[in-house]
Amino acid sequence: MEAEDGPSLRAQVEAILLVVDEPVAEITLAQLLERPVPEIAATLRGLAAEYTEQGRGFDLRDVAGGWRFYTRDICAPVVERFVTDGQQARLTQAALETLAVVAYRQPVSRARVSAVRGVNSDGVMRTLALRGLIEEAGQDPESQAILFRTTGYFLERLGLRSLEELPDLAPYLPDDLPEEIVEEA
Repeated sequence: MEAEDGPSLRAQVEAILLVVDEPVAEITLAQLLERPVPEIAATLRGLAAEYTEQGRGFDLRDVAGGWRFYTRDICAPVVERFVTDGQQARLTQAALETLAVVAYRQPVSRARVSAVRGVNSDGVMRTLALRGLIEEAGQDPESQAILFRTTGYFLERLGLRSLEELPDLAPYLPDDLPEEIVEEA
């Protein structure tokens, strides 16, 4: 029986499972919670059955030698939409501009991106690289500057098979731009 001033075994197991990034073994939970393995195993099976019976949006699975929460399969579309929309919403205007310059001018250096945008783009470039949307693509033979290109993940997020599917920029450019800029685009 649980002490009246502490959380139940079920609550303790749930709390641990909420923070793990990989499946946790029954023995690990048993050692941590100082309980017998069969009691932990029964608690885990009971929680998993309860979540399924209640039709929760998540379930508790025994996989890869341990237990972990997973999104229930029928909820995958809404979770995917949330994750996708959230990532798109988190890109700032500066990040979108920088990403467009890299996509259309690649391989391109940070200095060239900054020159095209008219502002320093180093921080935004780092953010885009951390998010896996751009990556290093070697060095410029003349300046030795690091060059960047978009990644396969970028294409995946935009639903493109290749860069050739990027839309033509010319129709979106102002009519009064110098001819050499229009030709570069």
